[in-house]
Amino acid sequence: MEGLRLCLLCLTTGSGVPVYSRHRGAARQLPFSVIGSLNGVHMFGHSQDVLLSATCTENVKVLWKSFHDSISLIVISSEEDASDHYLHRLMDNVFHAMVMVIGLDELVNIKNVERLKKDLRACYPLIDSLLLASERIGDLVQCVDCVMAHDIPVLQECLDAFIRAADSDFGCLVARGRIVVATEKWWRLAAQEVMLLTWLVASLAPRSSRDYPVYLPHGSPTVPHRLLTFQLVPGVDVCVLCGPSPSLHKVETELVEVFWKPLLEPVKACLRVQLRSFPASIPLHQGILGLLLIKQDQNRLLFTVQAQPGEKPPKDGLSLPERRSVLRAFYTLAVTHYFPPERLDERTLPLLEEFQAGYSHSASECYIASSSHKCYALQAEQRQLFLLFQPTVPTFSLRSIATRTLQTFTKDAPF
Repeated sequence: MEGLRLCLLCLTTGSGVPVYSRHRGAARQLPFSVIGSLNGVHMFGHSQDVLLSATCTENVKVLWKSFHDSISLIVISSEEDASDHYLHRLMDNVFHAMVMVIGLDELVNIKNVERLKKDLRACYPLIDSLLLASERIGDLVQCVDCVMAHDIPVLQECLDAFIRAADSDFGCLVARGRIVVATEKWWRLAAQEVMLLTWLVASLAPRSSRDYPVYLPHGSPTVPHRLLTFQLVPGVDVCVLCGPSPSLHKVETELVEVFWKPLLEPVKACLRVQLRSFPASIPLHQGILGLLLIKQDQNRLLFTVQAQPGEKPPKDGLSLPERRSVLRAFYTLAVTHYFPPERLDERTLPLLEEFQAGYSHSASECYIASSSHKCYALQAEQRQLFLLFQPTVPTFSLRSIATRTLQTFTKDAPF
């Protein structure tokens, strides 16, 4: 079976009823008998007090996960680079994406399966965007992708004033699925909520404005809020999270033009740093092909596989999709083997390797070297940095380059 297939099964009174099937790749629709068998073996294990979470054959992985004893997700993948860590994150993101769009009550208290199927169609754009190979990495890291645009102080001041005028404390400026600036309280939302909100905005068809009901999966899973979005220029939206007021018409007619029209050029400039995620004025070592910088205390990150300004699509070496795949795989290797999370809970334990067992310390740096590339990672002071290098960069210099790069984003051009 080619590609990745995600099947969601609703469990009602002990029997599984298929709700929907979404997939990536050229995989055909799974027969009902196969879905029933996959769900049945999971239910049988549960009846015997056995938790069946994953299995694999020579070319296929199958993972199961249940939520609130009501919804089960089954992921089947034949992709070689699809790690268990990524697939578990995918299932968690998909369930909370459903909560964000239709609310937790509809998923926990299932009264009519056919109605649930109809309601969940609104989730398809967001779920499909999580399944597709993306230029972002927030779905894996559980942080939100950001860009360091020009004129950040000016944009931040304008956003704060605009959000206050809209009688809200929560808002952000999004450029093609990446946050440029956000209010202080926006960053206080759960990391997964901030990530899913930006993915939701990017997954919807472009519109000049919208008033979209959303549930916060961690902060307000049963009471909806309103997500107001306004397109400033194609690809750039300003978002407001609010309650019953103000009206969409009032914000659109009385506030948007007043606050944002004077900043049209800085807003357009946000799109010019999309490929690199930060301005060309920030220098990097010429051997760096890709970068992932995570600011853990604020749950945000910078990610690029075109680290050099003005770089053309590569003719030799790793292609851009291959660079993204390598950096995602290296991040997964590092966090599951060497960089354990500060707090372990039930959800993260199955994703960790046993490398840490028996050691009284944790690694702070790691690297790999191959014929096509090299990678180096380090963590320090609530930051993690992952770099992808050309294979010609000497291995002994990786640490010093990584240290200088981290210093650039902490002192010279703070992120």
